[in-house]
Amino acid sequence: MSETAEADIDAGDLLPNDHVQQLALSGEVTQIHRGASQHYADEGDRFVIDGTTFEVTGVEDRTLGDMTDADARREGSESLEAYKKRMERVHGGNFDWDDSSTVVRYQFEPVED
Repeated sequence: MSETAEADIDAGDLLPNDHVQQLALSGEVTQIHRGASQHYADEGDRFVIDGTTFEVTGVEDRTLGDMTDADARREGSESLEAYKKRMERVHGGNFDWDDSSTVVRYQFEPVED
């Protein structure tokens, strides 16, 4: 990842791995939910992936129970059920879906430099 003066945060701080970063670059991922125990970005923060600058356009506290199929699609899954299965797989059995668990939704989009 090449950084520019426009970057406020490192893409890797918000987007957990290169695969997710590449999905963001292709437009398949436009938001991500992260655990509320750590703050990853503020609205207006910018990050760079392979020369493309993105801006965080929304940061919202939610619960897992607030998530919808549309949210799952914006995170690269075909449905909420597929998203749940992906989270279980990614977290290696250390993840139990609890509708009351607090998460933060970070929405972002590419911007012109």
